[in-house]
Amino acid sequence: MGQPKIAVVFYSTYGTNHQVALAAAEAASAAGAEVRLLRVAETAPEAVVNGQEAWKVQVERVKDIPVVTADDMVWADGYFISAPTRFGSSPSQLRAFIDMLGGVWAGGKLANKTFTATTSAQNPHGGQEATILGLYTTAMHWGAIIVAPGYTDAVLYEAGGNPYGFSTEAGKFDDKGRAAVAHQAKRLVEVTAKLIA
Repeated sequence: MGQPKIAVVFYSTYGTNHQVALAAAEAASAAGAEVRLLRVAETAPEAVVNGQEAWKVQVERVKDIPVVTADDMVWADGYFISAPTRFGSSPSQLRAFIDMLGGVWAGGKLANKTFTATTSAQNPHGGQEATILGLYTTAMHWGAIIVAPGYTDAVLYEAGGNPYGFSTEAGKFDDKGRAAVAHQAKRLVEVTAKLIA
């Protein structure tokens, strides 16, 4: 089997999804993938970001991580996407990036690639599952192959039991969550490796 190329793409306002992405990138690399850790560009006005200290700190924290581009999406064999929930959907920053992929999508360059997603929200029922399912709908439009964790390991139950993808309350990414994310990333790598063999 070949070495899968995995793009771990995240957007994180306050840091939870950044931590999830770091854990996913580490696990995917340990599973044998070539990994690019990439952030979605911040599109909120600087005055808005600076108006919230925690948001401002997070922007500074990730400034040295490369911003994802369409070329990264073409390069990758699979995608691990992590982003917060905003009113039951993914944030506008991520949607804006996705909306800019029309050229590569129309050329079939996102088809037959694996795709898995995770999210967080302010509370346990803040639209987390809806966010992941919405991202999977986008993946289906691309012709990508969804690799949900399902109930394939006991660590998923221990971390809350979401079969669509790991989800958590914002700021509550713990060791159980890390184990679930590691399993999801490893599963993505293993399935991707089979597809590119």
